[in-house]
Amino acid sequence: MKDRKRQDMHDKNRLLHQQITEIILGCCFEVMNELGSGFLESVYKNALIVAIKEKGLRIEAEKRFEVIFRKRKIGLYIADLIVEDFILIELKCCTQLLSEHQAQLINYLKVSGILVGLLVNFGKRKIEYKRLHHPDHPTAGDLLLCCSAES
Repeated sequence: MKDRKRQDMHDKNRLLHQQITEIILGCCFEVMNELGSGFLESVYKNALIVAIKEKGLRIEAEKRFEVIFRKRKIGLYIADLIVEDFILIELKCCTQLLSEHQAQLINYLKVSGILVGLLVNFGKRKIEYKRLHHPDHPTAGDLLLCCSAES
């Protein structure tokens, strides 16, 4: 019985905010299907804001977070997009997602206190994305996926 409870808790953590992340990713595919590739990151961000709002979700662009080191403010991080106050979206327009991009998003999750992040690359004909979690939040493995815009 303890194993079943442990598995149930594991599954709940693994699926944290899954429905909303699926809606967001659906919006990413809609944007790519309608715009295609080749635009600047700002164009995709603006289109994504429209698409996500049309789904009835709250979205905030360029929210500011202070970076604290030894109890001192040492910098400022500006998030690309935050949906429903608990999913951080970091947008890229590059040839491929790199480990540096993932490290960047993990640091942004730490600074913001948000538990789930989506790293989305609009830089190719196929959307590439990765779902990451706050490093202090227990969850199953992260997902790196590359899907065609028609998906």
